[in-house]
Amino acid sequence: MSTVQEGVSEQTGSRAEGETKEFRDRPWRVVVWNDPVTLMTYVVFVLRRILGYDLETATRLMLQVHTEGKAVVATEPRERAEVTVAQLHAHGLQATLARD
Repeated sequence: MSTVQEGVSEQTGSRAEGETKEFRDRPWRVVVWNDPVTLMTYVVFVLRRILGYDLETATRLMLQVHTEGKAVVATEPRERAEVTVAQLHAHGLQATLARD
């Protein structure tokens, strides 16, 4: 007797094409985390340089990171979000991906 998981094909063991595409296309959030070392002005600089934000937006996000401990700085497809996280890491910021 075989059991079939919900949304998984019995023959291939993979998700149906519609579910896979929908799952893949869901955006990912890029989260920047607060740390006790990085200067606030540097965080603003990096957000402007990497993400192209204007001074006001970058400052608002930096203050959110500073006061709340984290901020979602971008929502992008997974591949682009991974590149953004790598760029933020290269500039010394702590960043992670989160599912939207």
